[in-house]
Amino acid sequence: LRLSLGGWGSLVNPTGVAACRRSGRLAVAHDGKKRIHVFGPSGSCLQRFGERGDAGNDIKYPLDVTVTADGHVVVTDGGDRSVKAFDFEGRGVLAVREGFCLPWGLDATPESEVILTDSEAGALYRLTADFKKGKLKKCQMIRSQLISPRGVAVSQTSGAIVVVEHLKAQGLNNGSTRVKIFSAEMDLVGQMDSFGLNLVFPSKIYTTAVAFDKEGRVIVTDVCSQAVICLGKPEEFPIFNPLISHGLSYPVGLTYMANNSLVVLDSGDHSMKIYSS
Repeated sequence: LRLSLGGWGSLVNPTGVAACRRSGRLAVAHDGKKRIHVFGPSGSCLQRFGERGDAGNDIKYPLDVTVTADGHVVVTDGGDRSVKAFDFEGRGVLAVREGFCLPWGLDATPESEVILTDSEAGALYRLTADFKKGKLKKCQMIRSQLISPRGVAVSQTSGAIVVVEHLKAQGLNNGSTRVKIFSAEMDLVGQMDSFGLNLVFPSKIYTTAVAFDKEGRVIVTDVCSQAVICLGKPEEFPIFNPLISHGLSYPVGLTYMANNSLVVLDSGDHSMKIYSS
């Protein structure tokens, strides 16, 4: 992989990134004055929206962002424990507040459903909505008894779902992560925690973000080795293939663009880095 675009300035402690597969636009969630920035494929900022506040279009503290196939930007807001959807102009079309403890990570399916984690509830939800009409159809818990699930990704080909759990350990700063893969039918296909990875791989892995590439392989960030690593397809999980092993300082977000470029959100230097495959 080759670095083809540098950081795009003006991002403050970014937390999530997502690509619109149709238009090539990128949505980034961060802690600036306007919480969501939308970039064109060339790197120009097309739109900024979501100020901190209590109005309908405001975003208090965005934890993650995804873009649906029908062109809506969906954000988890840790500030008021809600999920909010916007069009690309920044108009709020839907806010879902019912029943979440701390909605965190989210990803869209090809059918414009949203899979999201609730870190405090230890649960995974499937949210179905008519975003154009601003109507929530269904919000269904599809998995419970997870441990602080945060990052999540849905395979656009198989419908498999991968979740990153954050495990609390005894003692200070000893947290570790576990990557769990479920089939489209929500059967557990495979899992790998930092300890298990230690047996296979040289270093402890602490995963902050996860994605599927278009072949259905699981891609994760590792902030310990400042790397992006391919763990293989669910049926071969886990293999260990570092894709990017230098040039990153604290990778927290991952997304693939329509042209198969990989976007890495780096909160260490507040930038987005785009790698051609």
